[in-house]
Amino acid sequence: MTHIGTRSSLALTRRQRRLRASPAIRALVQETRLAPDMFVLPLFVCEGEGVRREVPSMPGVFNLSVDEAVREASAAKADGIKAVLLFGLPDHKDEVGSSAYDPQAPVQSAVRALKRETPDVLVITDVCLCEYTDHGHCGILVGDQIANDPTVEQLVRAAVSHAAAGADIVAPSDMMDGRVGAIRRELDERGFENTAIMSYAAKYCSAFYGPFRDAAASAPKFGDRRSHQMDPANAREALREVEQDLEEGADIVMVKPAVPYLDVIRRVKDAFGHPTAAYHVSGEYAMLKAAARNGWIDERRAMLETLTAIRRAGADIIITYYAREAARALA
Repeated sequence: MTHIGTRSSLALTRRQRRLRASPAIRALVQETRLAPDMFVLPLFVCEGEGVRREVPSMPGVFNLSVDEAVREASAAKADGIKAVLLFGLPDHKDEVGSSAYDPQAPVQSAVRALKRETPDVLVITDVCLCEYTDHGHCGILVGDQIANDPTVEQLVRAAVSHAAAGADIVAPSDMMDGRVGAIRRELDERGFENTAIMSYAAKYCSAFYGPFRDAAASAPKFGDRRSHQMDPANAREALREVEQDLEEGADIVMVKPAVPYLDVIRRVKDAFGHPTAAYHVSGEYAMLKAAARNGWIDERRAMLETLTAIRRAGADIIITYYAREAARALA
């Protein structure tokens, strides 16, 4: 005969399950918590008026004209989202990405409109050239190579134009050497010393960016981005990149993508202790959406589990296309 209760089990004094017995006690001892005000919502801003065009590979994400971007930011604020990250989709592209620093371009126009209509929403602007060049690369080409220093000059122009429009934070995502220091010096010289820099400090050359390039029409027409974005095999290199950006004046550092690099997020946070962002990128979002649409996963649970993992790894700030859905789920 089998006896359910044995002397050894009755003598057990440390029962981990005691603290999992009910929703109330699980909430009481929960170690990692999510809140809407740690999320940043990316917005793709295009030219025109009344434009709300869904991105085919990113269900629920849209190319938005300035008026629609303001409407989206206002709705996100009502959900508890207090920050947006703007990407620009200009009609005009050229070999040097000159629209990146055009005062009338979509990002600059959206910054002004957001600051006018929703002044308490934090506005972050992506600073890169890939959305603005006709070849789709992140910088100025000399032959088939990206020239670092001429690219930095263009990035500085873009960052200053964003600050002049009213951006709270500029976020260089290009991975050129020295761009954080150059941007910081120029911002300070132009009187924008209070404009913060959130550096894409450890940005990996990832396979998970495909849907973003669909949204931003920024796929390179030849080659790839391995000359400047990081090798996915390297973690110690990420610490060197972060250290350099902090020395140059970055206020916030970022690891991108998020889930494949949770170990890097943890190492960055432990090593430096600075405000640390993680970008839950387009491919990560699209995979969850696709699996949910096929009935393979519970989307709400998978979304919250994923975002919790990013937070648990050490991210203070999570940039995610799920920002509004997650905020509503947490309400």
